[in-house]
Amino acid sequence: MSHHLPDIRIPAPCIINTGIIVNKLDIRRLLTDLGRVHYIYTQEDKVLSEGEGDVMEVFANPQRSTLVANHALYLNVCSFDYLELKQSSQQETYFDLMQDGVCLRLIPRSTPLQERRERFNISAIEAMMEQVLSARWDAEIDDDCSDSF
Repeated sequence: MSHHLPDIRIPAPCIINTGIIVNKLDIRRLLTDLGRVHYIYTQEDKVLSEGEGDVMEVFANPQRSTLVANHALYLNVCSFDYLELKQSSQQETYFDLMQDGVCLRLIPRSTPLQERRERFNISAIEAMMEQVLSARWDAEIDDDCSDSF
């Protein structure tokens, strides 16, 4: 006798601005777009550390640590049980990374769109500088070649 459970498909959650996320891939996707943040590290509502920094890397590796130092944040989603999305009274979303009474709150100082624009601007400037330097080197090489005649 075989017992089959009905094939019930539960839709994936739809979380808009507030809610709890437990899926590590979803947490990683949310955090990857962060740039500059204000962070508050608390244990049982007691502030242990607070400051500003840039999210440099977001990863999932149970063998590595989450690191916050020198205004840089390296966030390991495996360091936390879940992420809680909340909104301030000004309707701004912030992120609480939770694990056993410890909370790392991340308050974005920029939006993902602003971060993308900045990255694009930096990339465009770097590409322009590379072209300028390349043209200058070509001109110097041409000058050196013409001097030999």
